[in-house]
Amino acid sequence: MADKTPKEPVGTPVATRIDPTKEDISQGQLHFIRQVELQQWKKKTQKLRTRNVVTGIAIGALVMGIYGYTFYAVSQERIMDEMDEEAKRARLQGPKTGAN
Repeated sequence: MADKTPKEPVGTPVATRIDPTKEDISQGQLHFIRQVELQQWKKKTQKLRTRNVVTGIAIGALVMGIYGYTFYAVSQERIMDEMDEEAKRARLQGPKTGAN
């Protein structure tokens, strides 16, 4: 079978992961690593915050839509109940024929 590890082009510099506790790193390099990590974290956090706000607005709009539709449906139900009551009264007060 073919080897599944990706082949790196020759001569291309590649960043390798290091463990700062095991590697011999100066304080300046460690400070620089922390600064870069902080900048990456801020960038990622801003994207996530925007995404979370959009998701929250969408969920809120959905909830408000369902809430509004529920009120609309209940008001329609009352109208139908009133119409049924009027129909019952009309049947009771109407002329009596053999078909009734």
